[in-house]
Amino acid sequence: MLCKHLNRTQSGANSRLIMAKKNPAHMFRGKKRAYTRKEYIGGVPASRITQFDVGDKVADFPVEVTLSAKEECLVRHNALESARVTANRYIQTHAGRDGYHLKVRTYPHHVLRHNKIAQGAGADRVSMGMRKSFGRTVGTAARVKSGQKLITLRTSDEFASEAKEALRKSSHKLPTPCNIVVHQK
Repeated sequence: MLCKHLNRTQSGANSRLIMAKKNPAHMFRGKKRAYTRKEYIGGVPASRITQFDVGDKVADFPVEVTLSAKEECLVRHNALESARVTANRYIQTHAGRDGYHLKVRTYPHHVLRHNKIAQGAGADRVSMGMRKSFGRTVGTAARVKSGQKLITLRTSDEFASEAKEALRKSSHKLPTPCNIVVHQK
């Protein structure tokens, strides 16, 4: 028997906890425009991105390394946060706390919805199928165009290769192939 509020399955004396999982990206791959603003939708989950600017924000660094998307896609908020944490951790170990400035350039405005369908024995009695299938909000994503800048990392000349490596590692967390461009001032 599936308990709705506890997320547990019970079979006699034994009960086990069902872990909630993230849905695969192909469920949200459609390029439809968001048709309403976040302020008008109730119950939108908060974005996981904790900081958009990390490091020394006022220093003038001569090297700017930019991570940009090659293809149009939706980047979920937890993927952006994971890419930020990966790049920040790598560059901070090499350049120190004040040797860089990392900026996330996109914001997840697009609200993602999912129509959950019950599965298992007796699901046909519980599930409504595609009737009233608008779905509930499950997260947010950033609509990224081809060539759009995602993350910018500014640092000194001596840490330019480390900055490039940090963005290469963080590009593996994103659902699109990425370009890394280095600009010298």
